[in-house]
Amino acid sequence: MRVPIEWLNDYVAVDGDATALSERLALTGTEVARVLHHGPLSADNFVVGAVLTAEQHPDADRLRVCSVDCGNGEPRTIVCGAPNVAAGQHVVVALPGAVMPDGTKLGEAKLRGIKSSGMICAEDELGLGSDHEGIMVLEGAPAPGTPVCDLFALSTEVLEPEITPNRGDCGGLYGVAREVHAATGALLCAEPWSDDPGSATLASEPVGITVKVEDSSLCPRFTARIFEGVTVGPSPLWLKARLAAAGQRSISNVVDITNYVMLVSGHPLHAFDLDQIAGGELTVRAARDGEKLTTLDGEERLLDSDICLIADADGPTSLAGVMGGARSEVSEATTRVLLEVAVWDPANINRTSTRLGLRSEASSRFEKGLSPEGALDAQALASALMVELTGASLADGTLDVGGAG
Repeated sequence: MRVPIEWLNDYVAVDGDATALSERLALTGTEVARVLHHGPLSADNFVVGAVLTAEQHPDADRLRVCSVDCGNGEPRTIVCGAPNVAAGQHVVVALPGAVMPDGTKLGEAKLRGIKSSGMICAEDELGLGSDHEGIMVLEGAPAPGTPVCDLFALSTEVLEPEITPNRGDCGGLYGVAREVHAATGALLCAEPWSDDPGSATLASEPVGITVKVEDSSLCPRFTARIFEGVTVGPSPLWLKARLAAAGQRSISNVVDITNYVMLVSGHPLHAFDLDQIAGGELTVRAARDGEKLTTLDGEERLLDSDICLIADADGPTSLAGVMGGARSEVSEATTRVLLEVAVWDPANINRTSTRLGLRSEASSRFEKGLSPEGALDAQALASALMVELTGASLADGTLDVGGAG
């Protein structure tokens, strides 16, 4: 597990450097295996640039000569090899003097005879992902010269705490924030799930899905909400940056929301394409010997009766607490999402993960045992983000099998 200090500061005031904090945490029993740095060593000299012109390089077919307003006087000439660079874009510019994540310090350079005073950055050059197909284009037209660190977390120290089996409550950043509060006395901020957009209709159930749990010892609690009018697409840069700092790759806004909320709350979630759930009913049950399921990683898994799964009318659709199934995964065509947050038996999850040789971020948390009360906390935070980032509307009602009600 990785805990970016920049993100942790949302929940607790972190004074001093990460190494000093790790030493304080060790005194309370939370050992930190190591302290890393994510992104450039400094955010200095990374600014927003506005591309004014992008002309073909006279001596290189794959290069463009750009005039870029960086907010500090005359436009800069920057030679760029990205095929998608175009006039009118707002981009991230690394100015001379910037130090890249790999330690390279930028200076002015001549590229095929033309002096280039900076670099227009792609995602991978900033540590935000693996995309190097083109430069990163900023949404919202931020003002030229704006420090990039004002838009998203470009650089942060990162803790890697060792979460012991009896500390499932520390599987998320807010749990770690509680430990920092206990170790240092620093002010702990309000829980990030305190504002639940679905709170008014908690007592009712959503229309369009039913769930049956055959063995409550395998699944003490199963909650679900429905989101309609979902637009699946890329995540905003602030979300991509935080996931990257925590060691996660961005996939889509919906999937990224589930990973973000897991990293905050310590409670894994799973998003189904509701229209791919056959029969409009899910059943939590033991697998039948010989059943098969193709998981999200594209592997076909042979199941047996010791494995807990989620099934619909057409058969297995998810490995409970370990990994979802390919048949019901969220895609660009998805418009209705069923968001599941459940609690699973730790011993069964451990056995399933070991038997199938499949360990995931979700299984590593469920193996430690999670509180049933945390399910609705994760639903609350995820619901707010789904409405904000996907344009979805939250349907009335929360399905809650095994809850207090």
